[in-house]
Formats: sequence, C-alpha cells, structure tokens
Amino acid sequence: MLYLVGLGLGDAKDITVKGLEVVRRAKRVFLEAYTSILTCGKDALEEFYGREVILADRDMVEQQADAIFEDAKEEEIAFLVVGDPFGATTHSDLVLRAIDLNIPYKVI
Repeated sequence: MLYLVGLGLGDAKDITVKGLEVVRRAKRVFLEAYTSILTCGKDALEEFYGREVILADRDMVEQQADAIFEDAKEEEIAFLVVGDPFGATTHSDLVLRAIDLNIPYKVI
C-alpha cells in the first residue's frame, strides 16, 4: 500500500493522527523534498516520528520511483508531502504509476 500523506504547512506536529499512525507503522517513509519546504526540517520530523525519513528529490520521484514502489504490494510505504498531497503533477503521476503496477494507494 502506498500512502500519500499531507503534512500541513507548519511543523512536525501538523500531521493528522491518521497520517502519524501510517508513518509509525510503514516499512519506509519518504519525504518529498522539492515542491514545498517544511519549516522544521527533516531532523525534527524524524525526532517526532521516532524513525528515519528518506528524502525524495525530484529525480527520485520522476526517474527512480521504483525505489518508492519497492515492496508496496506487500508492505506499507508512506510518501509525505508538505501541504496538499496533490500539490504537484508528479504526485498524481505516482498514483497513476501505482495503479499501473497494481499497487493499492490511499491519500491522507
């Protein structure tokens, strides 16, 4: 399962409870790091979430998405987005690629 999780626009604590539950149980957590800037930074997220967060730059999302999709058919993978999960066309493209690969997805 691929989860696209909107983080809000402020700090680490702006994530929803549902989003935080996904982050805490996901096998891997990616932070989209090119369309918007989170004011608190990756380290604050990792401290609050209690786990590693992998930065996903534009190249990874557009050219190396297999790294994001790896194990997503069997495991939960979180893709964190500052603000609206569909704030960039590449996020919609991730969903379309997941559908093509028969990977279930949810938006939080």
